[in-house]
Amino acid sequence: MRKRILIVLLTAVMAAAMTGTAFAASAEEDLLAKIQQKGSITIAMEGNWAPWTFEDKDGNLIGFEVEVSGAVAEKLGVTPEYVTGEWDGLLAGVQAGRYDIMANGVGYTEERAQAYYFSDFYAFNRTVLVVRDDNEEITKMEDLKGKTTCNSANSTYQLIAEKYGATVKDVESLDGTIEELLAGRVDATLNAEVSINDFIKEQPDAPVKIVAYDEDVEKVGMIMPYGEGSESLQEAINKALGELREEGKLKEISEKYFGMDITEEEQTPSEN
Repeated sequence: MRKRILIVLLTAVMAAAMTGTAFAASAEEDLLAKIQQKGSITIAMEGNWAPWTFEDKDGNLIGFEVEVSGAVAEKLGVTPEYVTGEWDGLLAGVQAGRYDIMANGVGYTEERAQAYYFSDFYAFNRTVLVVRDDNEEITKMEDLKGKTTCNSANSTYQLIAEKYGATVKDVESLDGTIEELLAGRVDATLNAEVSINDFIKEQPDAPVKIVAYDEDVEKVGMIMPYGEGSESLQEAINKALGELREEGKLKEISEKYFGMDITEEEQTPSEN
């Protein structure tokens, strides 16, 4: 009986070791070749963050990131396949190789660069501080110390809020953060200037206001699994983005969704 149990345990250990080896080999597989062979690229995005990625009234996925990533896929000669989900799960999915890339306003940080390969930057995102319009206590980023904000877990906005001493409540959508803010359950929220401007445009009577801009401009790129297997895909995406920039396509898509060109680093703050 003991011998049989030992054999079973040894078999399980060997199987686990073989699975780990297979995973390691798969992680270093040439991702571009794999994508071109299957004829499609899996693109992860939230789908609830207008105007970056959201659904129109007919349930079709649209937005800046949808069109940019779609144009990149066309340059690569493959079909885009979009997968939507929550921010944390999308990041984990890219890291595990379940998704080929993530295009969702992903801002560059040194920590993320240790976990993912970034494409060249194709959008430059200003972060704004938003409060209720009757709030006179918070007027600058430093006023967040000891206050409560809300954003997606592990988002750039959470990191910025925590940098200034805020406690961050996990909320998965822009609509959800505004709801929390208006209900008085949080003191403020941080988000992309263009997303807040879009919200104010659609909801001009909403009692919110922008009171400050973060001093740093967030650099946005597509991310893919970390490792040598992604290098050819990174190079191909960068080439595609370069061509789209030269053709004026990036600017065209940006102006369509944001009313301004955020594909260049130097920008003039929007007036509200």
